[in-house]
Amino acid sequence: MEQFSPLVGQTQAVELLSQAVIKERVAPAYLFAGAPGIGRSLAARCFIKLLFTGSKHRQIINNHPDLLWVEPTYQHQGQRLTVAEAAEKGFKRKAPPVIRLEQIREITQFLSRPPLEAPRQVVVLSETEKMAEAAANALLKTLEEPGQATLILIAPSPDSILSTLVSRCQRIPFYRLEPTAMAQVLRQTGHEAILQNPTILNIAAGSPGEAIASFHQLQNIPLELLAQVTQPPRNYRHALEMAKQIDKVLDTEAQLWLVDYLQQSHWQRGCQPSTIQQLEQARKSLLCYAQPRLVWECTFLSMCV
Repeated sequence: MEQFSPLVGQTQAVELLSQAVIKERVAPAYLFAGAPGIGRSLAARCFIKLLFTGSKHRQIINNHPDLLWVEPTYQHQGQRLTVAEAAEKGFKRKAPPVIRLEQIREITQFLSRPPLEAPRQVVVLSETEKMAEAAANALLKTLEEPGQATLILIAPSPDSILSTLVSRCQRIPFYRLEPTAMAQVLRQTGHEAILQNPTILNIAAGSPGEAIASFHQLQNIPLELLAQVTQPPRNYRHALEMAKQIDKVLDTEAQLWLVDYLQQSHWQRGCQPSTIQQLEQARKSLLCYAQPRLVWECTFLSMCV
């Protein structure tokens, strides 16, 4: 269908969603399951345009009165900030964003009224795997009685969210792109230069969105620092200096990305498996909110032994 023309490489998802509309069998809830950056959010927007076709010919869905798009948020000085808003305000993030109970209550309030323009209301929950437990339990009630609405949950896999949520959704699978489709998306989005960077492509593993995000992360890391950390530390002092510099220059999100980059870089150079394992332990420690400088000190010092 024309509405899905921007989506590349997700034939099965397009067929399932198109047929649901053609046969007038749109489910109350869907789970768009697949890796980040492969078109899940784009597919949701295309599907919404299809559902809203004829609703007073409104072309822009972002501000449509019958659409509510929910994202994980940070709590900062009494305000909820999305990831984009936090970045814009320069808010230093110490904990990951989550979908909060208050946001689920807002969904309930949104669905308490009938549709204003479209045949139905649509609620999209992006990164549903980041939903707080209380919020997930509250969402169950909405999924049981959605009224004149369709809910779209976006998550990496069914295992990443509560099984009770999964059981109330029709699953729409999304797959990582083949190299040809990957190259097509990168060229269409003006990121053809990424095709010349095998490390970025390996990190992305068939996800154009991941490739673009990784490329942007790479541009934000000082070249001198990157050149230092991609080589084994020369001695203990050098190891401690590198750890200090990483902690000073990069936030936690960038440090987690750097772990991926270093693993790929070392793997391509044929380094010992123990180095990859040490970096994997660093990732686990960072995800557990261990003190970042200490994590990198231990990691680089272990490489000196």
